[in-house]
Amino acid sequence: MAARTDLGAEGIREEANRLVHYHAQISRAMTAERTSLESGLIPVTAYILVACCEAWFRYPEMIEAIEARLPAEEIGLSGRRPGSQVNPVYLWSVPNFYLIGRKFLTTFQLVEDPPERTWRVLDFWERAALAFRGDGHRQAWDAGFTVRPYDRATIATLVDGVEPVGDGGVDPLVVKRFSASLMTYLFLLYFDTRVGTGDTGPYQLPGGRVLLVRDFYRLGPSDLWWSHVAKDVPYRNLTAGLVLQDVSLKVNDWGTSVTTPENYLDHLVGFSLFTTDTPDGSLRPVPLDELDAVVAEVRTAQAQLYRDVAAMSRREKITCGAYVYFTFLRPFAQAAGAELDWTVPKATAGPVFDMLEPVEGTNAGPDPDEPSYYAPFADPGTEGGG
Repeated sequence: MAARTDLGAEGIREEANRLVHYHAQISRAMTAERTSLESGLIPVTAYILVACCEAWFRYPEMIEAIEARLPAEEIGLSGRRPGSQVNPVYLWSVPNFYLIGRKFLTTFQLVEDPPERTWRVLDFWERAALAFRGDGHRQAWDAGFTVRPYDRATIATLVDGVEPVGDGGVDPLVVKRFSASLMTYLFLLYFDTRVGTGDTGPYQLPGGRVLLVRDFYRLGPSDLWWSHVAKDVPYRNLTAGLVLQDVSLKVNDWGTSVTTPENYLDHLVGFSLFTTDTPDGSLRPVPLDELDAVVAEVRTAQAQLYRDVAAMSRREKITCGAYVYFTFLRPFAQAAGAELDWTVPKATAGPVFDMLEPVEGTNAGPDPDEPSYYAPFADPGTEGGG
């Protein structure tokens, strides 16, 4: 189903407001709960604002080009496989980055704000999100913090490859070191953001056990031009199956697990590892005796990456970080086979970038006196209406 074309101006405004209201409530709550945003190494707030302003200027037309190749629903369905970054955090980010850009640009009266632009982005998101989940919900927030996109055959493959952890099986310290090393490396590779990993679950297993599936994305050289340091990392994408005993698991829309107890890896009883570095993207087992070798290469890459990032100018860091965030739409374009220009900065090059470059974050939560985290569109019949 393509975007509706029969709504008319008033219908578009109403639909835009319905979706703006939906995201405003959830994003205010999620943002209030987030951990520290600003980094001592990377100007995170400045690059987020650049990326979000770029999203406001460019996402509507880019989404139109994407949907000219493939409907949002089919793109959402394409993400229901390991290794795809058409995933919960990228889905969450596409509308919210656009809305953050809208919020900044309209607050400073830098742009006009027609509802059609917002509707196009949010309608695309809604249709893709519903198809991705396939359970009638748009996000984990609406579904008791569950994210279960993988079908029974995929889960069966991951479970069939599980080897016991501890008691003569895989050393739990090896698995912990592997998970921590990859997550730390990817956090830096994606410029102090956690989107290089993505959790899904919980998938219930017999005997009170639960399966957490963790994807590690783009470990090796990629479109992230600073990733050349990872030329010796042996895998691009990895998918791990973690079997947990006596653990309560929730997964949020940022692809992050929340567990009770918090030390969930102390309750790990089984582990499997696969790669989707195959011609058709199917799962291929990775021998667990390779874990330490992968860790060694990842740590070497991370050490060089840290030196490279530390040597960058502030503007270079902002450009890299803004590229990471702005290209959260890129997996959707790739799924559709749409070739687009991902240059950043582009729309913000010049005065807007110059204004945002010195911005420093405060890690403050949302303003409690703000009427709405994202402002609705006023009735055009009222004074100042858009």
